[in-house]
Amino acid sequence: MKISVIGSGSWGTALSQAIVDNGHELRLYSRNEKTKDEINTEHTNKRYLKNIKLPENVIATSNLEEAVKFGEVLVIAVPTKAMRETMKKINVYLNIPKYIIHVSKGLEMDTNKRMSEVIEDEIDSNLLKGVGVLSGPSHAEELVLRNPTVVAIASKNDELNKLAQEIFHNKYFRIYVNKDIIGVEVGGALKNIIAVGCGIIDGMKLGDNAKAALLTRGLIEITRLGTKLGAKQMTFLGLGGIGDLVVTCTSKHSRNYNCGYLIGKGYTLEEAIAKLDMVAEGVRTTKVCYQLAKKYNVYMPITENIYKVLYEDLSINDCAKNLMKNVASEELNRFE
Repeated sequence: MKISVIGSGSWGTALSQAIVDNGHELRLYSRNEKTKDEINTEHTNKRYLKNIKLPENVIATSNLEEAVKFGEVLVIAVPTKAMRETMKKINVYLNIPKYIIHVSKGLEMDTNKRMSEVIEDEIDSNLLKGVGVLSGPSHAEELVLRNPTVVAIASKNDELNKLAQEIFHNKYFRIYVNKDIIGVEVGGALKNIIAVGCGIIDGMKLGDNAKAALLTRGLIEITRLGTKLGAKQMTFLGLGGIGDLVVTCTSKHSRNYNCGYLIGKGYTLEEAIAKLDMVAEGVRTTKVCYQLAKKYNVYMPITENIYKVLYEDLSINDCAKNLMKNVASEELNRFE
C-alpha cells in the first residue's frame, strides 16, 4: 500500500520505519525543510531520535499536497494543538475519500474535543472513509529500535481496523483491535496528567509507594471521566488504558513524566517546558480535563491538584498534603 505519515516528530518517524519494514511505500511529511533533507540524505532525524539510522525508503517531503495525494491511508502524527489547522489544510488537498488514523494523545483546548472529533469536524464527510486512533504503551525511542511493542487500533470501522493491522503489524509491532474509540482516546490523553504527577513525586523523592498509589488512583479518575463521556470501563484495563498509563508514568522517555520531574525538582512550569524543548501534552490536557470534570461533576482530586500546581501556583508540597488529607472512603465505590 501507499501510506503517508503527516508529522516528522519522534513518533511519526518511528511509525514510518515500521511501515516500510512491512513493505509499504511511504511519504513522511515534514514542514521543516532541514528535517526533510536530513531524512532523505543522512537517513537520520537527530533532533527526535538520536543515533538512529533510518531505512533509505523512509522518504520525506515538505509538500503537504504531495503527501496527502500520495497516501491511500493518512497517518496523522502532529501535536494536538496543531490538529485542527493541519486537518483544514489536508481537506483542501483531498480529492478522493481516504481513511485517517491519528496517533495524537490529548484533547483540544477550548472545545474539549477528542482528536477524532476534530478530524471529523474539518474533513468533508464525503472525503472521510473512516477515522481511527492508534494508541497504547509505546515510546518511539524503543519502537525505532524494533523492540517488541503492542498497541491498539480503535475505530468503529471494521475495514479501517483491518487495514491498520496490515499497515503496522509485524514481528516486533503487534496491533490489537478495540472498537471503543472514546475510551482509547480518553485513556491516551488523561494518562499524561498522571505522568506529570508521577514525575513530580520522583522529583520530590517521595518514593515508590507514593507513585504506585498515584498511578492506581489516577486510573480510577481516568475511568470515572471516561465512562461519563461514553467509554467502556473495560477499555481502561487494556492497552489504551493501564498499559499506556504505566509506560508513561514510569519511563525516562516520557516527556510528561520528565516535565513533572523537573517541577518536582523546583523548576517552574515555564522552565521545565523550555528545558524539555518538546511538547508535553499533559500540561494542556490537565486544563481541559479539569474543565470537563467540573462540567460533568466528576470527582478527580489528583487532576484538580495537578491543575492548581500548573496553573494556580499551588506549591508541590501543598499538593501532596491536599491529596493525603482527603477523607478516605471505600476504595472502589466511586467509579460512577
